[in-house]
Amino acid sequence: MQTLTKTVATGVGSYRWTICFLVFFATTINYLDRAVISLLKSNLETEFRWTETDYSNIVIAFQLSYALGMLGVGRLIDKLGTKLGYALSITLWSVAAIGHALVKSTFGFIIARSALGITEAGNFPAAIKTVAEWFPKKERALATGIFNSGTNIGAIIAPLTVPFIAVQWGWQWAFILTGLIGFIWLVAWFFIYEVPAKHAKLSRTEFDYIHSDVDTATDTQNADKSASWIKLLGFRQTWAFALGKFLTDPVWWFYLFWLPAFLKAEYGVEGTAMALPVALVYTLSTFGSIGGGWLPLKFIRGGMPVFKARKTSMLIYAFCALPVLFSQYLGSFNMWLAVFIIGFAASAHQAWSANIFTTVSDMFPKKAIGSVTGIGGMFGGLGGMLIAKLAGKLFDHYKALGTIEIGYYIMFLVCGSAYLLAWLVMHALAPKMKQVSL
Repeated sequence: MQTLTKTVATGVGSYRWTICFLVFFATTINYLDRAVISLLKSNLETEFRWTETDYSNIVIAFQLSYALGMLGVGRLIDKLGTKLGYALSITLWSVAAIGHALVKSTFGFIIARSALGITEAGNFPAAIKTVAEWFPKKERALATGIFNSGTNIGAIIAPLTVPFIAVQWGWQWAFILTGLIGFIWLVAWFFIYEVPAKHAKLSRTEFDYIHSDVDTATDTQNADKSASWIKLLGFRQTWAFALGKFLTDPVWWFYLFWLPAFLKAEYGVEGTAMALPVALVYTLSTFGSIGGGWLPLKFIRGGMPVFKARKTSMLIYAFCALPVLFSQYLGSFNMWLAVFIIGFAASAHQAWSANIFTTVSDMFPKKAIGSVTGIGGMFGGLGGMLIAKLAGKLFDHYKALGTIEIGYYIMFLVCGSAYLLAWLVMHALAPKMKQVSL
């Protein structure tokens, strides 16, 4: 904590970190709401007689709607601005989360997950745009890492609360109580947030610091210009980000939706007994999220160009994801070895994620950040659909043969190798991450 305090202390004010905390809180709620269903899988598959393919179809419904939502909502947030766009998104996804409690069939869950996916898509375009508005480039990876650690906190809170709520009051209340939290955030957002140029509590010194590394000529040139999706897709930088997300986002989706199922299949862990191992995985990933933003900042302060600091950090994180290949083998000796290695891989993902998000604000003007983030999120969602379909087919196939563990071996192989492939693709498309001029 002292190291982090020293890193962010600039002597120019710290109100931007209050804004960062608000975005962290929203991201925590975002992941808490989406993680609930994976922890209730055992209850729901018994009640609704789901196969692995049924469950994967429900996951795919979320990911498809999330992908489509990302494409549209990123552009909408660029139009509405962060204050109104973020508020609208969290209001709608909280309603959708609560709506799961009314579902009476498998098809009903597909509808509910679709509604949640399309509304939750607003979180990351709004969050990345907020960071771009409130932080200089050198601090954006750290700020992104901090708010992105909310994904871990949400995933930690879920196993520590959801199974117990389900036992005490039924699975419906798990969706209702977690969904209500978004309305608490909404009140804080309207009281605290405004863009820097209009914020009464932001000092002139901190405002100047936030804009200290802005290219005034480029910023002015792009200030009132909005690019269409077709135009943005004409840039190699857009494809670098989109394909990087397509290859690596599915890994996180797999951990989020199948980690509880893996623990049950391999070790017979379910219900409230699942709380500690799942929470441990996401606790470990929190360190990667914050540390992943700190490392490139250290490189930049050491004199390394921003693009090189970003790419060097991402290559390190790609190698850190590889040990998950051995998690199942080592877990055959002790479950906690598997849990620790998966947690380390999840930490590597979060470190990677903090930086890949930041490449958008490195390469694009603020006016296009929501749109480009949305395009990348759509590609990430499409990749998530593919991995969900693959997982469902694999697990049903090998479960029928009595060797479901082979399905998990294949999935961990895919997860471990995805980051190095993504790094090579991104490096080929945008070797120096040159900023786009609209």
